[in-house]
Amino acid sequence: MKLVKILVLVLFCGCAFAQTAPKVKSLNPAPKTLLLVGNSFFYFNDSMHRYLGGLVAAGAPELRGQYRATSVTISGSGLNWHDMEAYLKPGSGMASYSFTADNKVVFNKFDKPFEAVIMNDCSQCPIHPQLKDLFHEFARKHSQTVVQRGAKPVLFMTWAYSDMPEMTAQLAEQYTIAGNANEALVIPAGLAFAKSVAKNPTVNLYNPDKRHPSLAGSYLGAATIYAALYGKSPAGLKYTGGLDEKTAAFLQDVAWETVREYYGR
Repeated sequence: MKLVKILVLVLFCGCAFAQTAPKVKSLNPAPKTLLLVGNSFFYFNDSMHRYLGGLVAAGAPELRGQYRATSVTISGSGLNWHDMEAYLKPGSGMASYSFTADNKVVFNKFDKPFEAVIMNDCSQCPIHPQLKDLFHEFARKHSQTVVQRGAKPVLFMTWAYSDMPEMTAQLAEQYTIAGNANEALVIPAGLAFAKSVAKNPTVNLYNPDKRHPSLAGSYLGAATIYAALYGKSPAGLKYTGGLDEKTAAFLQDVAWETVREYYGR
């Protein structure tokens, strides 16, 4: 029985110690403007970038008036579904116009619309036998486009399905390999999910479909992005994203612990 428990714990923890070590461990300077490119893992619960914005507002007041994030998502999409060149096209791409508080349209002119682009693939794509090569191909293509547009590429490591914890280590390995190949920072959200489940499985990170994030899952993903991009712990931040304070505090600690372990900080 003890051996079974140990094996389960190792699977949920994602075998982080066995993964390829990431080469890029920080972004310097930390980005003030972000584009999130992905799928429903981002847009569930009114979008992960909204929770990230709340954490940044609470924890990085020096960015007030400068921070901006936009999310572009397609349901069920892989990286190959997205037209990164169109998103970042000067003058007519993402963020070329926006709305003021009183709903007036403002046409923006940015030298570069975003300083970093955070990308994720479909939930199985990086480890699927017929889609794995596409993941690496488009991680490379999109990273090159991002760099050409003056931004930094970032890969968002997604999480295992709740009933398939073995996906954690597999996804972590492929995202890390892709990050290293493209000089991209990798956000270890999948490892944060596994750590949270191992430490306190009563905090439900999943919707009933066993793959999409619950509110707690979206908050943990955002907290992990915050910890990775800005290099500081979200612990103690008052923004809870609608969670109770105890749960938010637990997830803040998990995000920071995961980021420190993954980057070897």
